[in-house]
Amino acid sequence: MATEDKNRATAAAILPLVGGAANVASIAHCMTRLRLGLHDRSLVDDEALKALPAVMGVVEDDTYQIVLGPGTVARVTPEFEQLVEEDREAAPAPGPGGPAAVSADDLAAQGAAIKAQRKAKNATPFKLFLRKIANIFVPLIPALIGCGIIAGLNGLLVNLQWLPAVTPALAAMASGFMALIAVFVGYNTAKEFGGTPILGGAVAAIIVFPGVANIDAFGQTLSPGQGGVLGALGAAVLAVYVEKWCRRWVPEALDVLVTPTLTVLISGLVTIFGLMFVAGEISSAIGTFADWLLSNGGAGAGFVLGGLFLPLVMLGLHQALIPIHTTLIEQQGYTVLLPILAMAGAGQVGAAMAVYFRLPRNESIRRTIKSALPAGLLGVGEPLIYGVSLPLGRPFITACVGGAFGGGFVGLFNQLGDTVGSTAIGPSGWALFPLLDGNHGLGSTIAIYASGLLVGYVAGFLATYFFGFGKDLLAEFNVSQEPTPSTVAATGGPAPATTPGPSGGPDSGGTDPGSPAKTPAGV
Repeated sequence: MATEDKNRATAAAILPLVGGAANVASIAHCMTRLRLGLHDRSLVDDEALKALPAVMGVVEDDTYQIVLGPGTVARVTPEFEQLVEEDREAAPAPGPGGPAAVSADDLAAQGAAIKAQRKAKNATPFKLFLRKIANIFVPLIPALIGCGIIAGLNGLLVNLQWLPAVTPALAAMASGFMALIAVFVGYNTAKEFGGTPILGGAVAAIIVFPGVANIDAFGQTLSPGQGGVLGALGAAVLAVYVEKWCRRWVPEALDVLVTPTLTVLISGLVTIFGLMFVAGEISSAIGTFADWLLSNGGAGAGFVLGGLFLPLVMLGLHQALIPIHTTLIEQQGYTVLLPILAMAGAGQVGAAMAVYFRLPRNESIRRTIKSALPAGLLGVGEPLIYGVSLPLGRPFITACVGGAFGGGFVGLFNQLGDTVGSTAIGPSGWALFPLLDGNHGLGSTIAIYASGLLVGYVAGFLATYFFGFGKDLLAEFNVSQEPTPSTVAATGGPAPATTPGPSGGPDSGGTDPGSPAKTPAGV
């Protein structure tokens, strides 16, 4: 009960600071963030929000994002939704022609204009498309994590020959979602692209239907699941366009019968006699290329991927990796890319520890690091990035160096034949340990990943300690006047790094004087 009260108190503290229930247009959450659509951005009190104990940071993108951390956000969001609903029900209706009605309309128009202006300035079609792709797969992450951990537990019990009566049940739990993941991808795809979600799921379900084994296409017999999530994504996108075409031409009286039928029929035929084959070839090529890359150039590839992951996130390009991760998990049971990319978080932790020791008199930044370090070790990088490395500038670069060395270490072992993979996407840092899998046993896989983290910590620490600070930066920040993290970017030191504006990634935003640079996390 105390936990529920705490979550409700957090929600109650947030609501007035975002302009109240009347200013909230939409509510959603991902793994770490409460994502709000707002009518008027100017009504938000950013500094007061950042000062709340439960809030790790804020990010402005296509939605206003409040970083609460994994677990917490899933509990606070329902409380926040309930408070918004209660406030709306209790609010009296504005009188006709009264100033309240006019004011609300004006504020909504102003907020929409600001949002449109920022989107038009910063968004690109390619990055918006990648954001749509991310929105399809991100809701699947909790199921991937849960099923991945159960799969790991089941594998351990099988190897130890414990509980033989239970392991078949665990195998069913772990595999059931993956067997039907194409359906969920199709549903989310149609929803994201503006179609009827259930029709997208219906068309995608064709891919996993066992009966496709009786169909010959392109001179070969189809296999259930051929094309996987990529085929499901393509089939659902096609279904959306067919459905929209039908809505334009089918009479309203016949729409309820004709439109769903034509949507499933046309999209289904194209899926069976085209998309399944093409997507299957692409999926196989992705798996083959990933194996070849890490087998032949694992150390170099790991160094590049681990070092460039944070910049990729800042540019929004990391979203292109999500379907690749999912395809590898579907094909091989794990993705070999995620443990390498997770090393970026290790470099960030090492860099933050170096900042702690290099600024012994700046108690404000040191307090930020001490409070954010546990979350950073668990793979939640927002507090360290927002409050420490990116506003300081050079330590962000040296954090990338640490990630590069950690990624190169893990990639080297992949090259030597010790594959390290993750059975789900989303977590990183220490939180990835329960999801690890590989080809040489769990003990070996854990040892390599843990050693990679250690290399990332050490490399990030050393690079930052020796190269992360110039004389001017040290003179300015190694003082006892305790500048707060929110004023770091406003000082006369090196210009803070900036990220592309709202389309720069799911966790990025512009840098304004007097506020910390907004950057991606999730590493």
